[in-house]
Parts: sequence; C-alpha cells; structure tokens
Amino acid sequence: MAEPKSIYSEVILDHIKNARNFHVLRDASHQAHGINPLCGDTFEVFAKVEGGRVVEAAFQCECCGISMASASIMTETVQGRTVQEAKLLYKSFERVLRDPAAASQLHADAGQLPVLELIREFPSRVNCALLGWHTLDAALDGRTEVTISV
Repeated sequence: MAEPKSIYSEVILDHIKNARNFHVLRDASHQAHGINPLCGDTFEVFAKVEGGRVVEAAFQCECCGISMASASIMTETVQGRTVQEAKLLYKSFERVLRDPAAASQLHADAGQLPVLELIREFPSRVNCALLGWHTLDAALDGRTEVTISV
C-alpha cells in the first residue's frame, strides 16, 4: 500500500516555524484585511509600493500553517517585483492550485512558490494557500477588505 502524501514538506514546515515578514509594516502604502469564512483564518497584508514596485511586504494572521507558509513565501517572492508582476504571479499560482493542467506555469523565478503546488492534491486546503495572496491582490488594487470565495 502506498504511503499517503504529506502536505508538509521541510520548506513548508520551516515557513510555518520561522515565518518571514510576519509583522505589521507601519509605513505600508497598501493594506487589506482578508478572511476565509470556511475556516475562520484572518489576514492583514501590508505592502510598501514605490515607483510601481513592491519594495516591502509583510503580514499578520490568525491562521493555519498552510496559510502561514504560503504568506511567508509570498512576501519573499513579491518583494522587488512590480505591482503587475506580483499580481500576475498570484494569478499563475491560483491557476496552478485550481487546475492541475496548469502545473508547469510557475517558473524558476517564482522563488520557493513551486513547493506549494502539492496543495492542489488537498482541495480543502487550496483556499488556505491562496488567502494571503488574495488579500495582497486586494491591497494592491486599493481594496481594504476581501473574502476568499469557497
């Protein structure tokens, strides 16, 4: 009998235990609050945008480990990118998690994001992985509140 796959790789566990950019960004130019009504996870996402580039990103949350790890990877991945690049990366990541045929769309320049692709095999956890990204996308659009669809 095959061993069941684990959603918790070493990289994901490291981001849960040592979340990067887990703090309030006091001088953020963009901020949004996000919620996953299915499980109750909540997020505050902060971004400092200068010259159309995300120069700093941070988050605070009351959330599960998958949400935490995904948001930690998100903040590392979007820093230094243009707002448009960050938004396109979110859309690509969402496609990868929701559509298995899209799995090859995350490129090498996506940092550690590809380690989260396995989450698509756990459909009940997809929104967990997307909540931080969904909230960042809202913040970059100037929206201050967002709920992820179930």
